[in-house]
Amino acid sequence: MKFVRIVLVLAVIGYAGWLAWPFLTPFFEGAPLDVALERARGMIEAGAGISGATLWVGAVLLYLIAALMLGAGNPRAAIAYFLGFIADAVLRLAIDRGRAGPAEASIQAQTYGGGELSQRSAEAVAPVGLPVDPTWLILGTLLVIGLIIVAVSRRRGRRRAPGQLAG
Repeated sequence: MKFVRIVLVLAVIGYAGWLAWPFLTPFFEGAPLDVALERARGMIEAGAGISGATLWVGAVLLYLIAALMLGAGNPRAAIAYFLGFIADAVLRLAIDRGRAGPAEASIQAQTYGGGELSQRSAEAVAPVGLPVDPTWLILGTLLVIGLIIVAVSRRRGRRRAPGQLAG
């Protein structure tokens, strides 16, 4: 069980890093903090709005908190994970719905990491040729990971030997 917990912690941290990648790339390129802040400001002004940016940052932070709590063995890790999942799902579905109209395509190209998230999701599944929309595939995978986190983070009751008094 400990091995599964470690794998889940690494998977959740990796996914949170993947979500935050558009804002982390300036730091890896040696750019100052101003570039990342300007990218965030551009995302907010381009159509994601404060609510979209808040959902995105909230999802990343909640995933990281869930990973830390899961690593520490806290049973409330599942709550933090599912709150992050809800924020991520709302944002993904809003982007997916916005993909339908051509007028909103320019807004979508600017939102959620410059459109990198939905583009990377589509590119990740396109070579496989699955008949399932990548948004639903990713959300289903995240849901299964959440259910595994619930199973791993449950507290186990102590077993008493026969004849042992409760107390």
